Amino acid sequence: MKRRRQHSRHHLSRDAERLAWLAAGLADSGSRVEDAYWEGELAALIDKLLRAAEDEVFNQALDRLYESHTRAYDELADLVEAGAETGRFQAGGESPETGAGGAWTGLLIALPVLAWSRYAVPAKGLSGGVMQGLRAQLSAHVMAGGARLALADCLYSPDQLPRGYAETRRLADGLWQAALADRDLHVEAKKLPETAVYVSDVRYILGAVVVPAGHPLFRWNEPDGSRAEALARWREQAGPNLGAALAGCAYELLLPDAYFAAWRQADREIRPYSLKAAVAYMQALFNRPAGLMRAVVAPFYDGWLAEYRVGFTLANSDDVVHGVVWPLLGSDEEGGEMAGEIERLLKEAGVGEVLVQGQRYPLEYCDDCGAPLYPSPEGESVHAELPEDMESPPAHLH
Repeated sequence: MKRRRQHSRHHLSRDAERLAWLAAGLADSGSRVEDAYWEGELAALIDKLLRAAEDEVFNQALDRLYESHTRAYDELADLVEAGAETGRFQAGGESPETGAGGAWTGLLIALPVLAWSRYAVPAKGLSGGVMQGLRAQLSAHVMAGGARLALADCLYSPDQLPRGYAETRRLADGLWQAALADRDLHVEAKKLPETAVYVSDVRYILGAVVVPAGHPLFRWNEPDGSRAEALARWREQAGPNLGAALAGCAYELLLPDAYFAAWRQADREIRPYSLKAAVAYMQALFNRPAGLMRAVVAPFYDGWLAEYRVGFTLANSDDVVHGVVWPLLGSDEEGGEMAGEIERLLKEAGVGEVLVQGQRYPLEYCDDCGAPLYPSPEGESVHAELPEDMESPPAHLH
């Protein structure tokens, strides 16, 4: 994913140098014909490096371009992501469009779900019934006619997603083969890394779609389809299928999409969702209306503006009992309207008083437990603590 990168001054490997050079050529290209040449050279090298699991080469080239050529950085990041999530291959098996065999295009997809609970949002394997329902609704409302599907039978937390581009490509390869065979991919959920426990978080179902080369992938690629219609039908029809997997949770489905695009959209959407979830959570926890709550919004810096944090108190109290982190993403980094957007969302959720702090807070965490420190009404960074007479909940908000 595109992100603020750490500056790196070390010597680049030969492959990293070539990646950076090709990406600069693409960024400076003056025609589509030239674009096609640079993209072809980059795609071939990226595919070779992905198969060799050379993630460090990608990181070196991206670090160098982040410092020296931002347009080339964007071009290279886009193409590396495309190499990890898309595939073109010859395969057997009949299709109504091509007959036996032929050229196919594959895409790794993600189905994001925003969820919150008073307890903990689960990350676990999915039952056959859930999988069958999701496949049916994907075929009916999201995928183009004739597309073949495969899903991994697991509800992933962000901590359990593939690490790096090469690992993403390996998972995609397995899912594409499963899709060609019109079956799902089994994942040993218990063998995945342990996940941090939050009350509000994103969950992902990963899958793949394969189509004959040149054919549409999604319903909105067809003349009578649209993203808005696909999302409305997906939420209406597929939402109930996840009830058993997300027992005790409130949840909201986002539109399935290409893996990296869906990941970025979920990162954006979880921020306002977490604010609303925090208000609902505190209402349930303290049995008080939102109008008897106060929120303190402040910017936190680590050399640059890194994130906003929101500390929650009850009315007529300065004790911070809960907190939410609002990280900055992509184009947010230089934006100056984010505090106003957070304030607006909190007021829409019914919070009685919202204080926006203008001072710069250092990006600090608790030395003992590593939890973020949140702004208090007095302008200090403090640990969020429940009243001593309350039983602590089993998790904290994202």
